[in-house]
Order: sequence, then structure tokens, then C-alpha cells
Amino acid sequence: MGGPEIFGGGFYGVIRRAIVIGNGFAGSENQSIGLVRALGLSNHQSLFRVTRPRGGIHERLHWLPVSLHKKLDYVMKQFQTVRGKKLIPLSAEKCGLSDILEADAKHISKMARETFEMDGPLLVVASGRDTISVASYIKQLAPENVFVVQIQHPRSGLNRFDLVITPRHDYYPLTPHAQKQIPWFLRRWITPREPPDRHVVLTVGALHQADSAALRSAASAWHDKLASLPRPLLVVNIGGPASSCRYGADLAKQLTVLLQNVLWSCGSLRISFSRRTPEKVSKILVRELGNHPKVYIWNGEEPNPHMGHLSWADAFVITADSVSMLSEACSTGKPVYVIGAEHCKWKFADFHKSLLERGVVRPFTGKENISESWSYSPLNGTAEAASRVHVALAERGWKVQS
Repeated sequence: MGGPEIFGGGFYGVIRRAIVIGNGFAGSENQSIGLVRALGLSNHQSLFRVTRPRGGIHERLHWLPVSLHKKLDYVMKQFQTVRGKKLIPLSAEKCGLSDILEADAKHISKMARETFEMDGPLLVVASGRDTISVASYIKQLAPENVFVVQIQHPRSGLNRFDLVITPRHDYYPLTPHAQKQIPWFLRRWITPREPPDRHVVLTVGALHQADSAALRSAASAWHDKLASLPRPLLVVNIGGPASSCRYGADLAKQLTVLLQNVLWSCGSLRISFSRRTPEKVSKILVRELGNHPKVYIWNGEEPNPHMGHLSWADAFVITADSVSMLSEACSTGKPVYVIGAEHCKWKFADFHKSLLERGVVRPFTGKENISESWSYSPLNGTAEAASRVHVALAERGWKVQS
């Protein structure tokens, strides 16, 4: 005889809500939100943030944990004005200090414990280095009431989380090729130090929100703007230099020449810059291509056409620095060309090697005929990661509300 599932992890083992802990960066937060979306909890999620103070001394001491940055920021703002030898403290109002903490592990864990019998377990999904301490502390304070997923490798203490989801190239330091590049006396300081264990999920690229349903919705929303453009439509996404993928005006000049070489085969060309794109890079492309009748350059004002571009583009050219933009484009099954991979090193170079080996990208040479398509097996990392979350929850006797 059937009845309510109140025992054996039944009623109390159904996850109906999720908390996303972000760091204020779209690339990180989109991964968490994408996973929650793939689990079917988009309409039952709350976003909390851990925001690291920026600028000045904080950039030079970027290796410090975010908790110390916040304390340092508070002290600096309290004693911002120096008159002679006396430090004059400023008021909290003038310092712009908030009375509300963005992501409080004690508050979240208390809520998880107190609402467990009524609402079931709480799924916590965090991404980025600055969220590690908060997410792990929630797990420590409410281990029987939460399931904590950390996206991106936390470098140490993997057992602080129920599941860790990270790209394969984060384990590049353990490969023989990488070990040869590391002086023997530094190897103990390079992380990760051990191969992934059973509760680590490896993906090719980054998680994201650009699933088939999202792309269908974007195609509808952007139909009037993009459907009538001459084809093929080439979309160019430009990021910005990173520590392991450095470039500047030289790449912008190279990209400009290569785009001019393929314009004959394009019906339309649309260019988007990211927040990380240096002004010297964007200025070159605007100057050289901005007046061409086939070219549209997004000015950065809302609405952001990114999802529309993903849904309507026939092909992409993407700078090598952005794992997120490449992962999204490579999930569409459309041709993806990469520029600047030769500037990447360390694990970024390993990421590009894996994309080339899978046949999901090709180097952008300027000799392409954009009207000629090619196919590959699209990346599906977000759905695959969500499937692993379901498996891990089932091992605990829990499940996500269907």
C-alpha cells in the first residue's frame, strides 16, 4: 500500500531549494547558476555573495584570503584621513560600510537546520576561490542538513565538500609534462598534489547556463533583431588578457587583419567585448572595422546580446583567454575558431590542447570560408555534472525534487 515518503530519506530527503554563493564575477556565478538550472531548481534558488575589496593594496595582496582583505579594508577606511601624525577615523556612513553581510555561513547553516523538517535538505553551490571558506564552513556547521558543491578546484581539503566539480586542466600540474616544468623544490607548493578522488567531477570546460532551452528562449527573444541579418553570421567574442594568457594590441591588430580576410564570406559580423577587454584592444577593432557595412560592434549597453548571439550565430571566433565563452560556444555544435592560443601557457595551454584533440575548435587563420560548416560532438559538461550530483545525492538517500 502506498503512502507518503516520510522514512528512509523520503520526504526529508527531497531537495527543493538551492543557495548559490557567488564572488561577484559573472564567469564564476554563471557556473553555479547553470548547475542549479540543470538540476531543475532555477525557480527555487537564492544568491548570496562574498565580495573581495578591490584596488590599491588589495591587488598587490591578492593571495590573502578574503576575510583578511575585508578586515584590512575596514581598518583602511576607518583611518583614511591623516592629519600630521594623528589618524582621524571616518564614520561608517562615509566609508560606505554595509550593516548586512553578503554571505554569512552561520546564518545559512542555521536556516538549513531550522527548516530541514519542513523544507528538506538545502543544496549549496559555490564557485570561485573567495567562496571556499564560506561554503566549507556551512558544511561544517550543518553536515546533516546540506549538500555542498564547490565548483573550481579548492586546492586542498576536498573532504570539506560533498562534491567538487572542476575542469580537467586544473589537474595539469600532475602530468609528466607539467612536472618537468616545475623545479623540484617548488613541487610541494603546486596544487593539486593528488589525483582526483571519487567525489571529484571532471569537466572539459566551464559550466554555464546556455542549455538548449535557454538558447531556444534567446532565439525567440532576439528573433526580430537577428533573424533577418544576412547569413552567415559570424560572432566574435573578445575577452581580456589573463595571467596565463597574456596579449595586448598585437593580438587586436592580428585579429583585425584576419577578420578583414574572411569578411568576403560573411553575410554579417557582430563583435562583443567583455568587461576585461583592454581599451587599447577595443579601440583598434572599432577604428578598423566599425564603419564596415557588414560589421556591428556592441557598445556595452543593455540588453546584452550574448545569448542571442549564441543562438543565432553560424560560427564563432573567440579569444583564447576565456574558458567560459569557449565552453558556451562549444556546446552549440557550431564552428568555433580560436585566436591567441599561442599566448597561453600552463593549464590554459592544456585546455586548448584538449579542445583541439576533441575537434571542437580550430585555430583562426583568416583563410576560412565562414559559409562552410563543420561538425563535432558538442560539450555537455553542465548536464554531465548535474547527473553526477544526482548520483551523489542518491548515495546519501536524497534526491532533487522532480
